[in-house]
Amino acid sequence: MSRALRIFQGQFGRVALLDMDGALIHHAHPHCHVLIKASGADTFFAVRNRLHPLRDDTAVLVNTWEPHSYAHQQGAPGTVILALYIEPRWLADMQRDFTACASPGFFPQPCCQLTPGIRRLANRMAEELLFDDAAAERHEQSLMDLMIAIIDHFSEWRSLRGSRSLASLPASDFRVRSAVRFMRQTLVEGEEFNIDRVAMAAGLSRAHLFRLFQRTVQITPALYFNVLRMESAIDAMANGSESVSEIASRLGFPAPSHFTRFFRNNQGVTPTEYRRVVNLIASHPTGSLQ
Repeated sequence: MSRALRIFQGQFGRVALLDMDGALIHHAHPHCHVLIKASGADTFFAVRNRLHPLRDDTAVLVNTWEPHSYAHQQGAPGTVILALYIEPRWLADMQRDFTACASPGFFPQPCCQLTPGIRRLANRMAEELLFDDAAAERHEQSLMDLMIAIIDHFSEWRSLRGSRSLASLPASDFRVRSAVRFMRQTLVEGEEFNIDRVAMAAGLSRAHLFRLFQRTVQITPALYFNVLRMESAIDAMANGSESVSEIASRLGFPAPSHFTRFFRNNQGVTPTEYRRVVNLIASHPTGSLQ
């Protein structure tokens, strides 16, 4: 069974060291997502309808809102994965030229060959997570060093400078924004996803909403709602004192077991285990890198 070794969460997003021996369903994140093998067997992630290898010398890079899945084969040995879920606004605050990090083409290739320098930075990050619990400020600095190196080598930040602001995401079409607002309100009210009601709120047919949402946001409305649900669940498990049953009910799951299965299928671990290992880190002033 997959398990979380360490998870650190803060304004930067999340950094997790995960011992994975089970697949993850098709899912997405509102983050720049970087996956690097820390130890164990070579494995694969599916991005853009293709399998991409995760080995000692590669990384898998996933853009914000880009669907992907973990293609672990049943019975195969496990892999310890350093998983970075980086908030675009943290990157933009760190360096103004990284504002385009929420653009769909920020990482043009989903798999890249690691340089020796990036491999050393990833190893340092993994070692700090495992053996240095008290070094919150050092964790964030190590994360910053690693992300700057990855972005500098593998992103399109230079060509995307000034091309798109974070404020324009996730959609510029007012009908899609109406659908997103309705889904957010649905989540607040603890209701389950209903595509017919979402389409009605947007003033569109189901088919038109699906096509427009897919073209504008690049994922389906149902997957978008699942992302909202998952991020709300993660925040609740990390920040609050609600029980699993209370969170499940508030997020519209008919039973706690449904919520636990949803959480594990998306995150790789149960919500209880996530709460057990997560550490919240208050961001420290890092100065401008502009």
